[in-house]
Amino acid sequence: MSIASKFIAAAVSAVAFTATATANPLDKTECIAPAKPGGGFDLTCKLVQSALQDGKFIADPMRVTYMPGGIGAVAYNTVIAQKPDAANAIVAFSGGSLLNLAQGKFGRYTENDVRWLAAIGTDYGAVVVAENSPYKTLKDVMAAMKADPTKVVLGAGGTVGSQDWMKAALTARAGGVNPKTMRYVAFEGGGEALTALQGGHIHVFTGDAAEAQQQIKAGAKVRILAVMNDKRLSGDMASIPTATEQGFDVDWPIVRGFYVGPKVSDADYKVWADTFTKLMATPAYDKLRSERGLFPMALTGAPLDAYVKKQVAGYRKLAEEFGLNVVPAK
Repeated sequence: MSIASKFIAAAVSAVAFTATATANPLDKTECIAPAKPGGGFDLTCKLVQSALQDGKFIADPMRVTYMPGGIGAVAYNTVIAQKPDAANAIVAFSGGSLLNLAQGKFGRYTENDVRWLAAIGTDYGAVVVAENSPYKTLKDVMAAMKADPTKVVLGAGGTVGSQDWMKAALTARAGGVNPKTMRYVAFEGGGEALTALQGGHIHVFTGDAAEAQQQIKAGAKVRILAVMNDKRLSGDMASIPTATEQGFDVDWPIVRGFYVGPKVSDADYKVWADTFTKLMATPAYDKLRSERGLFPMALTGAPLDAYVKKQVAGYRKLAEEFGLNVVPAK
């Protein structure tokens, strides 16, 4: 058993899983955030908690519980092994979860071991610099890296192989720079990386667009040079150019959504999928999603399952290209 598998097994056995199977999956609902309070998984659960309650889709408030460990690995293993049929429990996932699955970081399970329920919104990767940075465009950054990659320090929340590292590596590669030569500093999270960016300890932050924009609104002295999408984002970020239009073909969506256990019945799964479909079609939901910095993405059921499988396959290919560990689907 690998060290990662031993960690997951030990953590799973120590977790008290509270969800129970019920006659109606919308009774006594629970949203599991596979991390500590705060951050993207918590935001995902809180968004749906508010939307379901405000829209009167559920009678009792949804409980949010936290199951940290392995950036989603402990929750994934716990649901599959201990409560695979808990129909009233939904678990948050992100694009980072899918990247970890592709690299075998969830132990022996793959993307085929849960039922993918709903994608409720998305963020996008972004290239961010300090307000006083000499780099005014993404082209400026890439020109400096091509001239001498050791003089441009990149940083983000996550080690080699993580989502933020992958954004940096893809950007470097798109600019003709070998990712193995880039200087990358790993931080505990995006907030810590943004602090380092403003302090001059790193020169470029490859994070999330919405996260960076919300930090700017809160007073952070940073600028977003590019968003990693094939077209410009809406609202406050409509003026920010994409990486593609600056000559660098980098597209990095950060989906946010939910899955349920593998043995949840088709009937209960359909109740949840239909509820999410109705919920995400309301103007009230659009407002709640926008307030949390997420952009429109609404997929449920089979279309989401197909999207997840395609994304994980793409992440496996990327991981192989960058010399990272890859685990094939079962």
